Amino acid sequence: MTLLDHRAEGSASAPPLLLGPSLGTSNALWDKVAPELSIAHRVVRWDLPGHGGSAAGLISAGATVGDLADLVLALADSLGIERFAYAGVSLGGAVGLHLAVHRPERLSSLAVICSSAHFNGSKPWEERAALVRREGLAGLAESADARWFTSGFTVPELVDDHRRADPDAYAACCDALAAFDLRDRLPEIAVPTLLVAGRDDPATPPAHLREIADAVPGAALVEIPGASHLAPAQCPEAVLTALRAHFGGPAGRGMEVRREVLGDAHVDRAQARQTPFTARFQDFISRYAWGEIWTDPTLSRRERSMITLTALVAHGHYDELAMHVRAARRNGLTPEEIGAVLLQTAVYCGVPAANSAFATAQRVLAEEDGAS
Repeated sequence: MTLLDHRAEGSASAPPLLLGPSLGTSNALWDKVAPELSIAHRVVRWDLPGHGGSAAGLISAGATVGDLADLVLALADSLGIERFAYAGVSLGGAVGLHLAVHRPERLSSLAVICSSAHFNGSKPWEERAALVRREGLAGLAESADARWFTSGFTVPELVDDHRRADPDAYAACCDALAAFDLRDRLPEIAVPTLLVAGRDDPATPPAHLREIADAVPGAALVEIPGASHLAPAQCPEAVLTALRAHFGGPAGRGMEVRREVLGDAHVDRAQARQTPFTARFQDFISRYAWGEIWTDPTLSRRERSMITLTALVAHGHYDELAMHVRAARRNGLTPEEIGAVLLQTAVYCGVPAANSAFATAQRVLAEEDGAS
């Protein structure tokens, strides 16, 4: 079976996140968002049939959103991805809703952006499909800016994608939108769900997203001022902020891991000392050190503690070393193992450095023994 064309970014060991496009666009829709998401996720963005690099023959007249969802699952299977987070725009969002209703075991969480549980009935899409089959896409592409963006804004690459799409495949996607209506099934959705609306979106106004949010248990709704239909292209920072928060982004998970490794008392003291001057640095540490490095499952926390101890000895950071000796004990290292790590540093970092490190570690371990 021919697969949807796709682009993968990020570590293969990171949690997978699939990104779906809007009708008429390619995966370039995500150019300003995907690289940032790939810091913490294995991001896979895919192209609709006949769009971008995907073969037009993957879809035919009378297609449904379910057919597109099956293509997405086939792509995930080919990449060895069993369960994934998903975000999609417009038609891509409809694919996400279909998966949440019909294949919930495959989704860990869902974000639906500038989309709907229905697309204003079948007639407009039947008419558009007939127009495209008759005249091609050149004329329709001329009005893309008005349908996709607020006045004065454009992304020429996306408009070019629209113009270059295969007319028959585009029309088949219109058929899918014409037949799509999941309003009666929305209360069945159980995966964590975020709705993102462009406040100035004429195609799927905020009311469409609010309708989903009201029906899906526990769903959250974010409205982005100044955004039209292709919010990830027009307001990427706002979309990125919403998606990071929803998908367990680095900052939230980072603080959780920071507390697990360093302990609540240490983190509470650090937060109590935080000032407006140091706030951005604390956020940086939580997102990058703890939310991305320490959450990477490639190495165990025991292994990371041993590496961290060695690096701190090498650079003479003994205050930090004391903190990470405590963290190493919390991560399961015995005093004997900590001693073995420090002995190793005597060979590669120097005896004076190791001597100071042993003094620091001995003090910390004695304090722990006294506390117990």
